[in-house]
Amino acid sequence: MGRQLVLACRNAEGLTLSAAFEAPDAPAIGQDAGQVADGQAAGVFISPASQRPEAGFDVLVDFTRPEPALDALSDCVKKQAAMVIGTTGFDDTGVAAIREAARSIPVVYAPNYSAGVTLSFKLLELAARALGDTVDIEVIEAHHRHKVDAPSGTALKMGEVLAQALGRDLSDCAVYGREGHTGARDRKTIGFETIRGGDIVGEHTVLFAGDGERIEISHKASSRMTFASGAMRAAGWVADQPAGLYDMTDVLGIR
Repeated sequence: MGRQLVLACRNAEGLTLSAAFEAPDAPAIGQDAGQVADGQAAGVFISPASQRPEAGFDVLVDFTRPEPALDALSDCVKKQAAMVIGTTGFDDTGVAAIREAARSIPVVYAPNYSAGVTLSFKLLELAARALGDTVDIEVIEAHHRHKVDAPSGTALKMGEVLAQALGRDLSDCAVYGREGHTGARDRKTIGFETIRGGDIVGEHTVLFAGDGERIEISHKASSRMTFASGAMRAAGWVADQPAGLYDMTDVLGIR
């Protein structure tokens, strides 16, 4: 994703790459970010994350893991710089920290930066409200073998959208996988199934299964550039916003 973000920034009107950061022991430290991305020099050399406070930037885009992402968020608060968070897998404490930071800086925090996925959230809400408790709902997601959190942040967001539309609490009704003698399915639950394998970029399907018919709403990503371009769109948008917590529905203007 780091390489894709560099390329997306290069192609985004009004944005300029001014800094690039990596873990302190990353082999890319000291290299030109553009050279690492696609062989074309950008004149920006990759620095260890510890140098963020001294770097010059207006918006920081982070696609890492929860702990380093929260460190980056703290640096942005100190610098009063905006932040776009593409990292997933935060626990409740991490989410609370993001909400607190958004009291002083503008933050876009979304589980997925694809315009198509953002639109699918709206379609899922519509379908859930229309079908109500007449269907069984399953969320199926697939990602590459290196993804470390499960279910994906996007799948969980889909579950939250569905639960809210149905007047349910996801923490009470979610079922994460099934094994053994489980008994009959409770229609009031929302199931999650996770697939990890190969180089799958990202696939999500929500199945609404009724008696005699079923509806499937799916999104399949074939390139990480989809997410990187969306994140750069968010970066350009959030730079002009007041402090607050935003997501891609705000960026796309479809809230």
